Amino acid sequence: MNVKHFPIWGAGSGFALLIILLTVFGSPLSIDHQWSLLQGTQAPESFDDFSFLFGHLPRIAMALIVGATLGLVGSLMQQLTQNPLTSPLTLGSSSGAWLALIIMNVWFAQYVNDYGDLAAMMGAMLAFGLILAIVGLNNMTGLPIVVAGMVVNLLLGAIATGIILLNEQFAQNIFMWGAGDLAQNGWDTFTSLVPQLLIGLPILFFAPRALSLLRLGKEGASARGLSVLPTFFVLMTTGIWLASAIVSSIGVIGFIGLIAPNIARAMGARTARQELVFSMILGAGLLFATDRMAFWLTQYTNDVVTSGVTAALIGAPALVWFSRRQLKAQDNLAFILPTGGRSLSFKALSGIGVSVVTILLLNTFADFSSGSFEWHWLSDYQWQIRQPRLLTAVAAGASLAIAGVLLQRLIYNPLASPDILGVSAGATLALVSTTVLFANATLSNNWLVAALGSIAVLLVLIALARKHQFAPSTLILTGIALTALLDAVIQFCLAKGTQDSYRILLWLAGSTYRVTNAQSLALLASSLLLLSFALISSRWLTLLSVGRAFALARGVPLNLASLIILTLVALLCATTTATMGPIAFIGLIAPHLAIMLGARSTRSQILCAAILGATLLLWADWLGQSLLYPAQIAAGTLVSILGGLYFIALLVIGRFKKP
Repeated sequence: MNVKHFPIWGAGSGFALLIILLTVFGSPLSIDHQWSLLQGTQAPESFDDFSFLFGHLPRIAMALIVGATLGLVGSLMQQLTQNPLTSPLTLGSSSGAWLALIIMNVWFAQYVNDYGDLAAMMGAMLAFGLILAIVGLNNMTGLPIVVAGMVVNLLLGAIATGIILLNEQFAQNIFMWGAGDLAQNGWDTFTSLVPQLLIGLPILFFAPRALSLLRLGKEGASARGLSVLPTFFVLMTTGIWLASAIVSSIGVIGFIGLIAPNIARAMGARTARQELVFSMILGAGLLFATDRMAFWLTQYTNDVVTSGVTAALIGAPALVWFSRRQLKAQDNLAFILPTGGRSLSFKALSGIGVSVVTILLLNTFADFSSGSFEWHWLSDYQWQIRQPRLLTAVAAGASLAIAGVLLQRLIYNPLASPDILGVSAGATLALVSTTVLFANATLSNNWLVAALGSIAVLLVLIALARKHQFAPSTLILTGIALTALLDAVIQFCLAKGTQDSYRILLWLAGSTYRVTNAQSLALLASSLLLLSFALISSRWLTLLSVGRAFALARGVPLNLASLIILTLVALLCATTTATMGPIAFIGLIAPHLAIMLGARSTRSQILCAAILGATLLLWADWLGQSLLYPAQIAAGTLVSILGGLYFIALLVIGRFKKP
């Protein structure tokens, strides 16, 4: 390749080579001694010798080959979709592979060694299939595919959490796996992974021509003899295979495949081959650097800090940076969702009423404590246990539903919710970090810490989105980056394997069982108060729903209104998250159900969504207690699984109904 046509080639090679040399010769051993060991002219004698040859050196080799592969896969996926935000992380491939491996380890442990890679591939393909079903093959650009990937990640993560909670004996290894650890005890993992990654080499020789033609568009590529769909699926399947092989061997490492191609293009890569090659070099260098950071942090803190965590610490801000530069107006594509009538009908109100009455009767009279279903008035003792759970579910479900309505109307996006925008993630991150830093800290009912976390995310959202008048793309992608960062921090906390790890995981599942009566009453009171403020702001929301210019012309202070509404969202999420843990999908589903039932006006949608959110979480809590009795599934886990499946089905149906 001519350097004149690839101006960054020399700089990239020098960058990667410099990192390699600094790392290889940066161990406590002397340079001469290391070189003798590498050449095989000196036998390993001391512990440092063995540590270098069978620990330090394999880790370096693994970081290089995994980083290069992730960079290659990221570039391949981004060029195939013509989307700078595509990667194994945003396509759900990593989470799909991880879920499949969890299932294998829990129920089919005897087949993991022989069929683990195949299972990971199937899980990754399932995740990609779900995203493809949501957005369609012709809509894999910009924001839709990223948000669809987030929804799929939430769903698969909820399923994985439920499986782990029901099988705690496997939890520690799974935690380390999910955190993405490059630490090695010899060369076995490296030698088994390399043959699986060799399939990526043909990409460098055969893919560039196809990728160059795809830049002309489907019609242009077809006119020049390229079979677009077969080529797309063959190359995408190859990329997914490579990503799933990495997850199977070392766990989940995100962001490298997202960042490397974007840096390559920013530094001058123009042709398809240039981007593939230089993304490999940058991927190797980036993972190398993050792994060194993880190694140094581990030594400094005496806690195992994995490469996946450090990659997220670097990658989350990078996602925000590149998304702000790369997204354009056409990326804000709307999802087509089913619609209902123009007003709440008697049939809709009757259906809501029947559902509410039924779940209240079940919570009041149904009893499983004797081992079988019994129908009788609960005793005072049983009611003392059940009442806090009932009130918590009602208040939490209503709060998250209201938050979802406020967000969706504020930023004109039907997929906006506290989960995706990172507001709930801010509260969760603050609570988890406090628990890890201060061993005696409590997760439950620490409203101040949760509120500070949500407000911190709010301030970041305002700072990043104010210049663009709170554009949907900026808000959502910032939230996705923050949520990904949260996941990495949580994996770090869980990987420690202490009692706090299991306590954090139980809290993350979103359960009502540990909430006291005083906490549930406080949450209910705060929910009612915040509901009243939401109703007061309904005029602003109504005008903003029409358009910002329209609202400004009618006297709405845009920045102040956005700030107040986002603050309401932060407080709704903070109180709920601090009391029972993070709950996904209620803020997504309830507002849409309200619209489908005919709640068109802002006030009616807020009230209807609040009732629906409370009812949904009540049903999830009751079913979680009943389905596997005496074992229990946390309400948050169950509602995330059922809500995720329902919402994906809703999106798929809406896409096929698109005119």
